[in-house]
Amino acid sequence: MPSTTSPRPARRSASCWLSAARASLNDVAEGADPVRLRYEDLVDQLMGVPGVTPPRGGSGFGRSALRYQGRIFAMLVRGQLVVKLPASRMTALIRSGNGTAFDANKGTPMREWLSLDPGSELDWLALATEALDFARAGPAR
Repeated sequence: MPSTTSPRPARRSASCWLSAARASLNDVAEGADPVRLRYEDLVDQLMGVPGVTPPRGGSGFGRSALRYQGRIFAMLVRGQLVVKLPASRMTALIRSGNGTAFDANKGTPMREWLSLDPGSELDWLALATEALDFARAGPAR
């Protein structure tokens, strides 16, 4: 007699998450764009961190976003790395010429969101880690 219980779904391996993340980024931009490839590498580097989830893909705000427990902390928007940082850190980076306040095409800069200048030599993983730490420090969900 066949079993009436359903098999448990297999756990997704890290490589499966990475494949899903890369596939969702392909929805955002196609081709061998070096900025997109750099962001994919950043996603790969952060996928082993507990609580971090890959970009969901699809359409709309946050489709390319890395999240920590549901909170967006880094994303690729219009070819630029965008990170959420404490206001004082964001202001310092803007003053040093490394970026601008991020505007989601609504005419008003978003508080605590930095759009990194494409010419900036700042390390993406270091900035994304700062943004992740900021997300971790936020109120519990």
